[in-house]
Amino acid sequence: MTTTDPRTWSIGLVGYGEVGRIRAEDLKARGSAQVTAYDIQLGTPAETPLRAHAARHGVALAADHRDLAQRADLVVSAVTASQAVDVARACAPAMRRDAWFLDFNSASPGAKRRAAEFIDGAGATYVEGAVMTSVPPYRIRVPLLLGGRGASTLAPRLEALGFDAKVASERLGVASATKMCRSVMIKGLEAMVIESFTTARAYGVEDEVLASLAETFPGIDWEKQGSYFFQRVIQHGRRRAEEVREVAQTVREIGLAPWSASGTAERQAWMADLADRGVFGDRSAPRGNWRAEADRILRELKDEGKR
Repeated sequence: MTTTDPRTWSIGLVGYGEVGRIRAEDLKARGSAQVTAYDIQLGTPAETPLRAHAARHGVALAADHRDLAQRADLVVSAVTASQAVDVARACAPAMRRDAWFLDFNSASPGAKRRAAEFIDGAGATYVEGAVMTSVPPYRIRVPLLLGGRGASTLAPRLEALGFDAKVASERLGVASATKMCRSVMIKGLEAMVIESFTTARAYGVEDEVLASLAETFPGIDWEKQGSYFFQRVIQHGRRRAEEVREVAQTVREIGLAPWSASGTAERQAWMADLADRGVFGDRSAPRGNWRAEADRILRELKDEGKR
């Protein structure tokens, strides 16, 4: 039976990428004795760094979703948006009846409700989580909104584990709607900056454009912000594209055509395609200036025109 003291819980992490590994490190550092992880890359050639990280930090690795779920008092799902419902479906049959399922995925309110049906139907308790900014600077203390009938009960227990959790609503979908509507703006701004700055660079008017933006929005360092946006999209464009497709679905669920979100998803996916082709070199490498990345894009476009 799950105890009320979360420090004794067995915690299962579904998704062991950058964010999953950060959570594992912080949970172990804060005294969580039992942390288990599962990732679909286990059993593939890409598993080596995952296994090395797990061994270094004392994290157990599960064989599959069911293996992880049956061990866990708390399952934390943090995968790509398109897999959110599938993970809940895979974990549900093995969930303990008194266990918790925390869904961190950037999915639409409709997807969260479908995921909840599997978990609640198995007798466990589903809580949605919406991460409200980039994880790495904050690590486990990234601002987190919770939603669902168990949110107010789970929130103080997550705080005891080190999370910065705040209840948005007992009504499922409110937290995810907040996240998705924010992403219309944030991910859209990334896509617009890449499109605007690269085009300005091609015409040789980037200095004039940045000066105009600085006059209109004096609180933003557009040179620095542009470089940051390019780097994040080069590194995480694929994941962002999937998230923004869920953003578009969130807009669609209220009957509004998601023209902006759909375009953002296409631009993010296009950047991911370029990164996959090696246009930007090592995508994980630090990047100093957006102009160098825009020049790489422009050279690729020129080469494509010659093919």
